[in-house]
Amino acid sequence: MKLYDGGRAPNPRRARIFLAEKGIDVPLVPIDMGAMGHRSAEVTERNPIQRLPVLELDDGTVITESVAICRYFEELYPEPALFGRGALGKALVEMWQRRVELHLLACVAAAFRHIHPAMIEWEVPQIPEWGEANKPKALAFLDILDKHLENNAFIAGGDYSIADITGLVAIDFFKPARIQMPDHVTHVKRWHEAVSSRPSAKA
Repeated sequence: MKLYDGGRAPNPRRARIFLAEKGIDVPLVPIDMGAMGHRSAEVTERNPIQRLPVLELDDGTVITESVAICRYFEELYPEPALFGRGALGKALVEMWQRRVELHLLACVAAAFRHIHPAMIEWEVPQIPEWGEANKPKALAFLDILDKHLENNAFIAGGDYSIADITGLVAIDFFKPARIQMPDHVTHVKRWHEAVSSRPSAKA
């Protein structure tokens, strides 16, 4: 088993943080995305979409998409439960994971990919106006998240979950996406400080 890893990019980092929370050691194959390593033949034959991370099992089976990879390991190693417990708990984690992924991480990624000069060869065509249009969408969701976190320790309630991992990597990508964290989202800041202090955040 090996995990083709893309360094500090949000999705590869999501998988690494998840594995760190589980205490699972998977051999990494570092891919230099800055040198377009994700478009190499080695990666493309395993994932024609040319995105990372890519998990290759010992029998040659390939799993792509960071959350799918995380779900695979959740089934193999159910503790600690990062996708929730019971019908309601799992539904709430899924709900918030999707909300954070679609309304925060996707917006931050669009801003980065369409605004940052280093991405001009990646995002064809690069449309700066679309990147700028996604910034207020991300900030609007932060207001919703801030209100929710007023009475919740973590995004999906009382327990750390995949939703927190997605939120962490999204907010940590604000700087390269050129998004300024607003001062008034004090509950988001409290939460972000807490999840950033977990050892897994360094993965």
